[in-house]
Amino acid sequence: MQTFVISSDSTCDLYSDYVVQNEIAVVPLRYTMDKDGSLTEHEDSFTEYSQYVDFYAQLRAGGFSRTSMLNHEAHLSHFEKLIAAGAKEIVHVSLSGGLSPTANVAAQAAAEAEQKHPGCKIYPVDSLAATIGQGALVREAVRLRAEGKSAAETASALREMPLHIQYGIIANDLFYLKRGGRVSAVAAAAGTLLKVKPVLSFTQEGKLTVLEKCKGMKKAFASTLARMEKLQPEEDNRMIRIVHTDAEGDAQELARLIEQRWAYRPEISIMGPVIGSHVGPGAVAVIWKTKELRND
Repeated sequence: MQTFVISSDSTCDLYSDYVVQNEIAVVPLRYTMDKDGSLTEHEDSFTEYSQYVDFYAQLRAGGFSRTSMLNHEAHLSHFEKLIAAGAKEIVHVSLSGGLSPTANVAAQAAAEAEQKHPGCKIYPVDSLAATIGQGALVREAVRLRAEGKSAAETASALREMPLHIQYGIIANDLFYLKRGGRVSAVAAAAGTLLKVKPVLSFTQEGKLTVLEKCKGMKKAFASTLARMEKLQPEEDNRMIRIVHTDAEGDAQELARLIEQRWAYRPEISIMGPVIGSHVGPGAVAVIWKTKELRND
């Protein structure tokens, strides 16, 4: 039996087999696909790669995906189910509070669950990011738990990590991010008019920011690699990972360039539907851990 429960919401974008193998408690978000006026509701709980590909195919075909945050009741229900199953301590990693109220809501629900169940302790952690950045914190929690660290020690280590994780998020365009309110209309219009590949990152507050607009994916890769040269990946825990929104070829090319320079082949995964709804198809993103703090 595990010493404590590691928990997250589904925006951590970890594959289902990894979640099961490492006994991670993931509470799924939901999204609604609007296609030709027909609305269908789905759960962010994919188990097959083909499901991810099909989701992005629907977006490319004109579908519009709406997402909703996990409310207080959903978080509370999630924590209480874990406690009912025997959990005494829970480390819960949330989607960035800079993107959604989810992190604050999770913390409030955790406090309520602790009050209702004396002797239980829940440690909420704001990832200040999403997708593979959020997932990286969950992976680190798994590693620390396996090393014998306590829930308190693990939560403390996780809370120190987010601003040491750097991002290079290359969007195909800014249409989806603008529509979801994640970037300004001005930034989105400029990107669309110039037909550029915007390079984004997260701020220290966990909000998205546009760093640069590059003409073409090749120049966007060069820009990202230049940032990696400036902010060098840690040698002992590089944590370099790539995620894409049905852009496998571009993701493999970026992985090749990184391996050529740092002799380290990043793990590649595909982004889930909730964050993918806001990024849109054709995007590639990379994370890496540095000694320097994120200052984008």
